[in-house]
Amino acid sequence: MQHFKLIFTLALVVLLFSGFWSGKSKKEIKEENQKERVERIKTNHETLQLLYKYAPEAKDMIYYSYGYATFSNVGVNLVLFSAEGGKGMAHNNKTGINSYMNMASGGVGFGLGVKDFRAVFIFENKKAYDTFVNSGWEANAQADVAAKYEENGGAINAAETVAPGVRLYKLTQTGLALQATIQGTKYWKDEELNKR
Repeated sequence: MQHFKLIFTLALVVLLFSGFWSGKSKKEIKEENQKERVERIKTNHETLQLLYKYAPEAKDMIYYSYGYATFSNVGVNLVLFSAEGGKGMAHNNKTGINSYMNMASGGVGFGLGVKDFRAVFIFENKKAYDTFVNSGWEANAQADVAAKYEENGGAINAAETVAPGVRLYKLTQTGLALQATIQGTKYWKDEELNKR
């Protein structure tokens, strides 16, 4: 009986410290999720404004698309290892519904530093949008956005097709990224934030 009590106590301690039980009420969790949704919508608007500043042609592309997704990412390069983590949302232009999503990736490549960047996906049709949002999406191939700049810093059509019906813009705070690598990146729905 003593062994059972000890095992039960240890299991309870592990469960409590594993993050399974946060100690928050359902109401607190619901309020936190609502704040996170509002923050993602705000970041979405900021990302679109940044995109339109450097690539004005994107405004019409997004307006006439089936839908789009924006992500705010932080990338870290440590000598031979790189990692990215981020969050965002997808917006269905036909229904007006937002789907809240996450992304993560890791890879091998020489470099050192931290990079804050944004990604904007544009979906030409329902199939491309639904696959990205509902099935999750993994970019197994590298996509390089070769952005060309005029002398005044303007961008010329820097969107790159990364999958059938899917185009990508990748931005930094200073403009369009010259190289947009999405190899090994996984995008998926945030189940908690999409609960209503």
